[in-house]
Amino acid sequence: MKSPVTSRPESSVQDMFAQSVAVLSRPSPATFERFERRGGLTSALTYVMIAAVVSAVIAALFAGLHSDVTFFGQLLSRLISIPLGFLAYTGAVYLIGRTLFKGTGTYAEVAYSFALFYVPLSIVSTLLGIIPILGWLVMFVIGLVMIYFGFLAAQSSLNLRDQTQAIVTLVLAWIAQLIVAGAIGGLISALFTAGRVISGN
Repeated sequence: MKSPVTSRPESSVQDMFAQSVAVLSRPSPATFERFERRGGLTSALTYVMIAAVVSAVIAALFAGLHSDVTFFGQLLSRLISIPLGFLAYTGAVYLIGRTLFKGTGTYAEVAYSFALFYVPLSIVSTLLGIIPILGWLVMFVIGLVMIYFGFLAAQSSLNLRDQTQAIVTLVLAWIAQLIVAGAIGGLISALFTAGRVISGN
């Protein structure tokens, strides 16, 4: 039985960017298969943190275009939500795929495969999302694109050749991510509220 995280050589950011271009331009389980063992969990998380920083800076700099957000609010929310959202979602994909459908991939393979499309698409989403009128529409479209690439990555990294199994895995993982995100959001809100009460504001 494979361990959840298998030690393997780590890829550089430049290598991962080139691999991202490959999977985005030639989407298929076979393309993901070529790269899923090129790097490990450290590479995936480093790549995701780069996306979090870039997205946070972009969103913060353009916060003035939106009346309902602030510079520091955008900065902190992106730095926290992007890596935590990635970990929650890929963790759920791995656990559900392995438990329900006997997937044979490791968590490192799942995280690495998903990072290859998640990072560039999340940055593009942030860039286009700063447009006040088109922002929500753009994020919706990119969300659909992410679902499609997640479908391909799940088939590859977990070796789920049954398409229905891959779809069910993604849907259940999405629900699990929403629950985790809601819990984290509630905790952060509670901390801010407690801070205001303590400070008297």
